[in-house]
Amino acid sequence: MQVVSMHQAKSTLSQLVKRAATGETILLGAYGKVEAKLVPATSSDVPQKYIGLLAGKLTIPDDFDAPLPEELLKSFEGDAA
Repeated sequence: MQVVSMHQAKSTLSQLVKRAATGETILLGAYGKVEAKLVPATSSDVPQKYIGLLAGKLTIPDDFDAPLPEELLKSFEGDAA
């Protein structure tokens, strides 16, 4: 496999990306030494998102948004005795 020089890669990046998108692996480097690899992105690289994964497993108490007790507020402010 041919190593594409950094200079050539900078000037032809869009073409190299198109080649990689078709499945080709592009080796990038300097003086014939491979320093990086340009590979096609696959759907497995993106983590799966599961909507509703915790549905029914969490409960929110009815007083969730009620004011905090005065002693707890003071402890947050550093006035706890």
